Amino acid sequence: MKLKYSLIIKLAAKRCLLMVLFAALALPVWAESTRLISSQAARFKLTPVIDGLGIPWGLAFISDGEIIVTDRDGKIRLVNIKTGKLRVLKGAPAVLADGQGGMLDVAVPPDFKRGDWIYFTFVREKNAEGVTVLARARLQGDQLVKWQDLLETQSATDTTYHFGSRITFDEAGHVYFGVGDRGVRPTAQDLTNHNGTVMRLTRDGKIPKDNPFIKRRNVLPQIWSYGHRNPQGIAYDLQNRRLWVIEHGPRGGDEINLVLPGRNYGWPVISYGKEYWAPLQVGEGTEREGMEQPVKQYTPSIAPGSLLLYTGAVFPNWRGNLFSGALKLQHLNRVTINTQGQAVAEERLLEGLNERVRALTQSPQGWIYFSTDSGKLYSIKPVAE
Repeated sequence: MKLKYSLIIKLAAKRCLLMVLFAALALPVWAESTRLISSQAARFKLTPVIDGLGIPWGLAFISDGEIIVTDRDGKIRLVNIKTGKLRVLKGAPAVLADGQGGMLDVAVPPDFKRGDWIYFTFVREKNAEGVTVLARARLQGDQLVKWQDLLETQSATDTTYHFGSRITFDEAGHVYFGVGDRGVRPTAQDLTNHNGTVMRLTRDGKIPKDNPFIKRRNVLPQIWSYGHRNPQGIAYDLQNRRLWVIEHGPRGGDEINLVLPGRNYGWPVISYGKEYWAPLQVGEGTEREGMEQPVKQYTPSIAPGSLLLYTGAVFPNWRGNLFSGALKLQHLNRVTINTQGQAVAEERLLEGLNERVRALTQSPQGWIYFSTDSGKLYSIKPVAE
């Protein structure tokens, strides 16, 4: 009898142990421990904030503790990063969530105050094709109100990729955003459409009178620069008044470009990338007169999903650096830019995280937050904090 009782106890103990192990595997991401990480220029702690966000494509702080998160499937959420509570906001538009399309970026101007305009890019279905749209709305409670489409771009094709599209603002009341070539390469050199361009508008959607092509016939006046393949990261340096864009190359040849008005950035005539179907150079080479060279190019491709110019005080050695999320090579890419606008150093952070880093934003405190395609949101803070 004692032997039988002892056997029952052992079996019960094993069952309890298995239940504990299975439960541990099911724990949400915020059960992950904070990791302390040393990089070349800073020590920081990486902390999971929240999980279960779908594919969180855009991030924007609207207060010290609240962040708007766009999900590519069309949801727009308000996340309280202190409590982990999230709400799905009402009033979002219908989106074409197909391929790389859907609800894309969210951004607020540098002088944003609660109740001001919040800016979005998304993909709309139009005549069975997809077009990228720039819009804005205000937040009242859990409702987006006064939704305004500022520009429905002339970018329709029947492909489901290269929609862009990130948003940034300068010091003079302008908003910038980009659209990719929409999978039809020659359109990036055709100024009668918005494909493969960065555009510049006033914050209320008007065309600035000093845009570079404003007086040229048969050129869309919103265009600021062209010859871009697929700009999925954009950042404006308010201190030095410089516009940065990072864009996908084909197989190799991702580029960081210092974007100037009216300039041609070469795609698809010149590129550092190769064709997907063969080890052949795209275009006619890597240089051509009248076409701009990148400040930095990545071969092999890292597949950049975002761009952040760091301006905070808590990481003084990172001030002025460009950060990009890497999708294919799964890391956080940091590039040091000197006063002349040259890329002088690169560091690859969080390579062991094994996550496709999608979106980046800086909090009012100077902390960095980023999302991953697995639906997670993380924070990066100094170890001292």
